[in-house]
Amino acid sequence: MKTVNILVDCHVFDGNLQGTTTYLKGLYQEMIKDKTKMFFLAAFNVENLQTVFGIHSNVVYLRYSSQNKFFRLLFDIPKLITKNKIDYAHFQYIVPPIKKCNYIVTIHDVLFLDFPQYFPFLYQIKNKFLFKYSANKADVVLTVSQYSKEKIEEHFGISNVKIISNAIDLVYFEKYNKESEVQIVKNKFNIENYFLFVSRWEPRKNHHTLLKSFVENSYYKKYKMVFVGDDAIENKSYNQYYNSLDNTIKQQVVRLKNIGFQDLIHLVRASSVSIYPSFAEGFGIPPLETIAAGIPTVCSNTTAMSDFSFIGNCLFDPTSIEDLNLKIENALNDNLLQEKQNTVKIKYNWELSAQKLIELL
Repeated sequence: MKTVNILVDCHVFDGNLQGTTTYLKGLYQEMIKDKTKMFFLAAFNVENLQTVFGIHSNVVYLRYSSQNKFFRLLFDIPKLITKNKIDYAHFQYIVPPIKKCNYIVTIHDVLFLDFPQYFPFLYQIKNKFLFKYSANKADVVLTVSQYSKEKIEEHFGISNVKIISNAIDLVYFEKYNKESEVQIVKNKFNIENYFLFVSRWEPRKNHHTLLKSFVENSYYKKYKMVFVGDDAIENKSYNQYYNSLDNTIKQQVVRLKNIGFQDLIHLVRASSVSIYPSFAEGFGIPPLETIAAGIPTVCSNTTAMSDFSFIGNCLFDPTSIEDLNLKIENALNDNLLQEKQNTVKIKYNWELSAQKLIELL
């Protein structure tokens, strides 16, 4: 039987951690266990890619000649597909215009079409065209949740979208010593006793409502508020509210950027409560990761996050600060953490997701 050659566009590993890096890492760490297939993992920083996936007999690392996205899509990828006799090439959101093999595209969400107020106008126009073009050109169209599947099919007029769910890295389920983790974070970041929100910075993530709750309920007298995530789109509502605060309160608010994976693990484990107040998500990995780590977790109940019904009385309406206040108190007294952790481990499993994709191919 002919070996199936699969190229994976891994250019996202050349930048900072984001949802697509988590997706590709989890999915293909499992996929490469299938020795009947050859995997060609392509990026500019191949050395970094090797640290993520390791050395395997059925994995070949390919280096892009440029970090420019247009050069990559127009020249690098078609050339690599032809040279390595690729059968399937897997992309995130956008496929190359020159088709040299079967295309797989994962479109994680189309939130900019349902929540245009949170996205720049040019971003909306450009990506509506590119995502729809890619969905129609690809042989296999994937997404990560039922919510995203329905929205992609509705907006792009297609009916063949398959769900390959996000899942949780097993490191989050590992047992750890809470006191040791607290000390590690205290030594490195000089913080302890804190609320945690992990997400890149943009208005739809709703940082401002969380900060208001933190201030209005005087949590700053006992806790710090730690925001972990890189800049994406400016949140003017947050900036205006934060600038109005007294300096004694501002000192309790911490922003951390460019955080590596191991430091993120420590920050999660050492936190007192994790809160995810986003207005809209195509999936929503961070609250599942903190639940997996045994951290009391509050999560928004909208869009794809409505699937997280097992979070129970710690789900809240992100438009209601009163509801958020109540659910933070519920989380601080949550006695169902072990049950929630078990649910996440069973339901959001990369082995299951990888097997679904193998069956699709």
